[in-house]
Amino acid sequence: MELIKRELKKEEKQSFFLLGPRGTGKSTYIKSEYPDALLIDLLQPDDFRAYSSKPERFRELVHGNPDRKTFVIDEVQKVPDLLGVVHGLIEEKKGRQFILTGSSARKLKRTGVNLLAGRAVMKHLHPFIAGELGGKFILDEALQIGLVPLILGSAEPKEALSAYVDLYIKEEIKGEGLTRNIGNFTRFLETISFSHGSMINISNIARECQIERKTVEGYISILEDILLAFRLPVFQKKAKRSLVSHPKFYLFDAGIFSAIRPAGPADLTADIAGAALEGLVAQHLRAHIDYRQLDCQLYFWRTYSGNEVDFIVYGKDLFWAIEVKAGKDVKPEDLRGLRSFAADFPQAKSYLLYRGKNRLEIDGIKVFPCADFLMSLA
Repeated sequence: MELIKRELKKEEKQSFFLLGPRGTGKSTYIKSEYPDALLIDLLQPDDFRAYSSKPERFRELVHGNPDRKTFVIDEVQKVPDLLGVVHGLIEEKKGRQFILTGSSARKLKRTGVNLLAGRAVMKHLHPFIAGELGGKFILDEALQIGLVPLILGSAEPKEALSAYVDLYIKEEIKGEGLTRNIGNFTRFLETISFSHGSMINISNIARECQIERKTVEGYISILEDILLAFRLPVFQKKAKRSLVSHPKFYLFDAGIFSAIRPAGPADLTADIAGAALEGLVAQHLRAHIDYRQLDCQLYFWRTYSGNEVDFIVYGKDLFWAIEVKAGKDVKPEDLRGLRSFAADFPQAKSYLLYRGKNRLEIDGIKVFPCADFLMSLA
């Protein structure tokens, strides 16, 4: 696949962390935007051995290259002790830029990313978004194989997707020693895929997997820490109604969801397609907020009476209410949640995204073909 320009804004001088799941193109982005940087790749055995045994070697490397201004440590979570060295180098105030990439926040949390608080900003690289792909973006394909660059760039995307799940998710977790029982985790992973786009019921998942509730909570935290999943909180600003309290759960990419989610004889194709579409919109909204550096958060809204809006984007910069439907026609019941939300928050802009072809406006609600809306976020 030809090099695709990413929407992530380049930092000219500021040091930063760049976090993102494996295969989202962090190394490609760094090499493209910072071609003169000196790169340490901790996935390479030689680099890993050298810096894990003596992290101070990085200081020696920097001091030995006074003409270099930008230094990159790829997959820094492999040797978190390097953070202390980087902190000291930044304190020297020599005008150097340090870029620290990672596919896991787990070890960084343990050792304290706060070592660099205020000295290095946090950035995230997501799967491709529709606007980055332009004419190459095909909604149906995105729902089936996702938008992870590593997979889209493969000659056999479906095989690459399967390998990603087996080698990255399972082997990464095994290799990091994050769980002793990979069988339990594999069973959990399949079970929680049914919660993609839904509120999590931890007790039900624990019962189905025949493991303890605490173990399920730990597994969910692992998925979040290695950036493969995220939870959406309930929007509760100035709540006028009784709202649910449990968050919604999403895997980070629609293709990963499709690969993990086992299809059973009782499954309705529309249910799986609807969850995949909702997840695709979620990953675009998260990328939009991060890449545009917007001062807002992503939520969902649901009352105990059953009125729901899939996504609320709320903050100083935006206030959107977004409902996602997999149908090709707009039905009156599709608008019920948005109407209910608008009654409480008339200042929010309301959108219904669907699989139809026409743009409409119904009672102040803008109705968009989903692909059009996703393209507009670039």
